[in-house]
Amino acid sequence: MKKIVLMGRSEAGKTTLTQALKGEKIHYHKTQYVNNFDVIIDTPGEYAQTAKLGHALALYSYEGDVVGLLCSAIEPYSLYPPCITCMCNREVIGIVTKINHPKANPERAERWLRLAGCKDVFWVDSHLGQGIPEILEHLREPGDVMPWEKEENQQNPT
Repeated sequence: MKKIVLMGRSEAGKTTLTQALKGEKIHYHKTQYVNNFDVIIDTPGEYAQTAKLGHALALYSYEGDVVGLLCSAIEPYSLYPPCITCMCNREVIGIVTKINHPKANPERAERWLRLAGCKDVFWVDSHLGQGIPEILEHLREPGDVMPWEKEENQQNPT
């Protein structure tokens, strides 16, 4: 599985997405520091919102194979400047979170991520699991066995 670095504003849904990608029960947890898991790096939103801490994100982008820029569908503005993805020598994907919130505008969030330079954009509701299989499939490498394939093999042994 390719390793992904999740970046975005505070409360964009990075930690909740991390829990969903790992198949964990969703619970609120404020990220205080960079959490480096097997295939996911969860970064604090303050790193993306503070110029002096932003340099740390640049360094952590080298730890992953893919950078995931998160933008909540309820954001009032975009944190990302136009064409920012060219500053990274890794694949950068966009992830729109909170797509089912009553005040959500996922189309606007996707436009902001595409303006930033993201070619692939995923819509996610981490609480419902919506969009999670698509992200996992995108991160899949040859030989990876996905959780739903393990379940199928257990139910249908040959």
